[in-house]
Amino acid sequence: MKKQREKEILSLLVDRRRIEVTELSSLLGVSQVTIRKDLDALEKMHLIRRIHGFAELNSEDDVNSRLAWHYEEKTKIAAKAAELICDGDTLFIENGSCCALAALAIAKTKKNVTIVTNSAFIADYIRNEAGVQIVLLGGIYQKESQCLVGPMIRDGVMNYNVQYCFAGTDGWSERTGFTNKDQLRAQAVRDMSASAENVVILTESEKFNAAGTVPLNLSRSHVIVLTDPNIPDPVREKLAAAEIELMTV
Repeated sequence: MKKQREKEILSLLVDRRRIEVTELSSLLGVSQVTIRKDLDALEKMHLIRRIHGFAELNSEDDVNSRLAWHYEEKTKIAAKAAELICDGDTLFIENGSCCALAALAIAKTKKNVTIVTNSAFIADYIRNEAGVQIVLLGGIYQKESQCLVGPMIRDGVMNYNVQYCFAGTDGWSERTGFTNKDQLRAQAVRDMSASAENVVILTESEKFNAAGTVPLNLSRSHVIVLTDPNIPDPVREKLAAAEIELMTV
């Protein structure tokens, strides 16, 4: 019952971005005390923010806000991604909501793992987990997305040769492949993927209905897509034709 309420709260906030606690109590048919406990739990999970009797999401570019979108699907994708990693591995994880949940799943289920990331959000998100060492790449700090970008990323990743780089995407098209809406973040993904044998794109299937403006250009690595089962059949066929491995959960 509690988990269902949390899903309903997230769904309402995704639609409206900000709702008063008293209205949530009325809409969900429970006391304000119960709603406040639910909101406390969601806030501790970095999914919402509470302020002056309201619950709200942050800006769309904020990872906290994006965590709330399709949260159930993302947690399943993250759990499957963690299965690819073994105790003692070192891997890259790029900034993004699916990536943050994957980092948490890895940190909770694996031992002696080193996560190299350009995401200050992810570094903070998993900082209390004992089984993981965090290497935060240097660069120019983007305040909204809480990630680091720029030429220092390339210098940092050149010190590693890893099996997996986990990355998100803002969209996909048959012509350009996977895309991002930000040039500097797209370059960070390219730099990280250049030192990885496999790039695992963690994304909800709805991202295949849109395309960002900046191609990721991941041709130097084997690409694996990890998504939910709702990916359209024509897209499945085009990914297969491009020799991109598809995994669904």
